[in-house]
Amino acid sequence: MKSFAVTWDYRCPFARNAHEHIVAGLADGADWDVTFLPFTLSQGHVPEGGTPVWDDPGKFKDLVALAAGVVVRDDYPAQFGAVHDALFAARHDQGLDIREPKVVASILDTAGVDGAKVIAEVEGGGPIDAIRRAHQQAVEEWNVFGVPTFVVGGRAVFVRLMSRPEGDAALARRTIEGIVTLMDEQPDLNEFKYTTLAR
Repeated sequence: MKSFAVTWDYRCPFARNAHEHIVAGLADGADWDVTFLPFTLSQGHVPEGGTPVWDDPGKFKDLVALAAGVVVRDDYPAQFGAVHDALFAARHDQGLDIREPKVVASILDTAGVDGAKVIAEVEGGGPIDAIRRAHQQAVEEWNVFGVPTFVVGGRAVFVRLMSRPEGDAALARRTIEGIVTLMDEQPDLNEFKYTTLAR
């Protein structure tokens, strides 16, 4: 079994690409132990000394979808893959405003989870605190700066995938296996970046 963690924020298209591969691979039976770590990109825009987003009521909407994902991850794990894909799709394919609690609740309802119940839990603050803890751990332990960042054996790598699995589970599995294997077998590889992309 391959064990790894990976950060996410629903606003990032590259996180969407990577997480679609992960969800598709898991649904196809991949032998992976995945820890999904929320990481808020909004915190990266807070000036030094400013109020962290998780302590700023004015930034609550920035965290709604991410916090809802945390609730589903923890309380409805069997539905997490479907909800995860649906929230990414709502933002990047449908152009919905996933900062709005009612929009997020509707997406959850469609994916088979009680949206109103999840939003009520988000508004209670526990999931926001979970985001804070995960985000701070990622920054302090692994110097994470963005999403998606994979963490394997205490080593963290920011990964930018340009393609989506598009229903190809074998491709999804190969893609994620390749990333995790490279991290396992080439820990001295600091940077690997194509100068151009074939289209």
